[in-house]
Amino acid sequence: MYISNYRRRSEAVFLVFFILLLLCIGRLLFIQFFRSNYLTSIANKQHNQLVELEPKRGAIYDSNLKAQAFNMSMDSLYAVPNGIKNKETVINLLLPILGVERSYLTNRLNRDKAFIWLARKIPSEKAEAIKRLSIKGLQFIKETKRIYPNSYLASHIIGFSGMDNTGLEGAERDYNKFLKGESGWAIFLRDARQNKLDIWEKMVLPVDGLDLVLTVDEVIQYIAERELDKVFKDYHAKGASIIVMDPHTGRILALANRPSYDLNDRSGVSMDTLRNRAICDLFEPGSVFKIVTASAALQEKKVTEEDIFDCENGAYQVGGRILHDHKPHARLTFRQVIEESSNIGTVKVAQLLGPDTLYRYLTTFGFGSKLGIDLSGEISGMISPVRSWSKSSITSIPMGQGVGVTALQLVSAISVIANGGQLMKPYIIDSVRNNHGEIVKKNKPVLIRKVISLDTALRIRKILTGAVEEGTGKLAKVSGFSAAGKTGTAQKIEANGTYSHDKFIASFIGFAPAEDPLLAIVVTVDEPHPSYFGGVVAAPVFQKVAGDAIRYLKGNAVPLEA
Repeated sequence: MYISNYRRRSEAVFLVFFILLLLCIGRLLFIQFFRSNYLTSIANKQHNQLVELEPKRGAIYDSNLKAQAFNMSMDSLYAVPNGIKNKETVINLLLPILGVERSYLTNRLNRDKAFIWLARKIPSEKAEAIKRLSIKGLQFIKETKRIYPNSYLASHIIGFSGMDNTGLEGAERDYNKFLKGESGWAIFLRDARQNKLDIWEKMVLPVDGLDLVLTVDEVIQYIAERELDKVFKDYHAKGASIIVMDPHTGRILALANRPSYDLNDRSGVSMDTLRNRAICDLFEPGSVFKIVTASAALQEKKVTEEDIFDCENGAYQVGGRILHDHKPHARLTFRQVIEESSNIGTVKVAQLLGPDTLYRYLTTFGFGSKLGIDLSGEISGMISPVRSWSKSSITSIPMGQGVGVTALQLVSAISVIANGGQLMKPYIIDSVRNNHGEIVKKNKPVLIRKVISLDTALRIRKILTGAVEEGTGKLAKVSGFSAAGKTGTAQKIEANGTYSHDKFIASFIGFAPAEDPLLAIVVTVDEPHPSYFGGVVAAPVFQKVAGDAIRYLKGNAVPLEA
């Protein structure tokens, strides 16, 4: 009896354990076949860390390979919120170092995540202070920060990139596909305390970005910005632009605008300040536009330099309006008409040409269409076809009214006179190179079209030299060098469509040395006051920039103090 009961109890216990064993086996089989992927992923998250390997963004250099933008390695702080126990203590320790709001840290550290950024690309002293705290759950990753060593210099050319090293403005944005490179990745092992080990399981190396070489010369850019800044401040202007170009090739040696901004600190910078006025602002050019009428008249053999024009003592009724000169003139030769910037004389020359011929030269000089500079934002300007002209158009367009141009178009047009009659495509990117200095892409001078003959260009060059020596551009005279150019003073249009009597654009276009031009320059100043004449406001900027830049190009020392 006793043995029988013992046997039954033994069998019952065995059956229970056998059932438990079957359940365990079933559970193991279930985990193996249905939960393995899930559990493996958890294990991988605990013991493996996927890290993106950032490529080195390419540098930007000036034409002499002086760095204008490059990347510097910095520490970025991240947290593993699940691995931080006393979060309030951690927040209190980090607050005085990071200098952020408590709510910011509280929000991020209370997220149910295995990775969260706390601060990116922080100064080395802050990173060292945090490392000394030895807080479990805080880790650092090396990232690179874009550095612009010259601050404001060439800001509208270079532009800037964002936190993730993606270009957002200027050449940084337009050539981002070359500069950025391709990211890599690596899977690093972690220990039981979630600390990253310097042991990687898999890795794909990043591909570094390519370098960008500009046509801009850092020294000439500095000279141009220094003088532009002075005129902008001295005349309380709304805006200003300058472009310095090699007239023979179309290479942009300097381009600047005011207002400007610090590439390293863009906080509070408005869209108006970011705008590259030199290529995207439309304005009526005023008397600088007379170079087109003068060139067309000589090319078409409608006039000679010594032909006489009656300038009506400063008042001429034509096309239903009375045309005035800035000061009365009686009889002037064609040469003097341009040198003295007579509106009446210029209109009489244009009447000899006729609307169709004048329009043809306007477009041949590049007005009314994009020139194709290798920066985004260029506009085409505004030149109405002849069928849209009114009876008074032939009296206003020759002297720069009723048309819209850009500073880039003006410097390209004066370059036609300087280089012997050719319209060159302006460009600002010299080349793209790899980190071994090998050229991947190279830009070369491109001829858009032949505009006027060499003979006509040389004759206009002499007239424009006279405009500087004896005419309205006397303040553009360059000490030690000859110069040629044309002044312009254009009334701005009010909201009601009428011409303003107190808002002007002062401008000067020219080249130097006159007999063998090295530089073509345009200077525009928007709403200067109290003075607003191009010969007073813009011409001295040309004089100083041309003089210092030519001396620099010829190997002479140039003072660069502000």
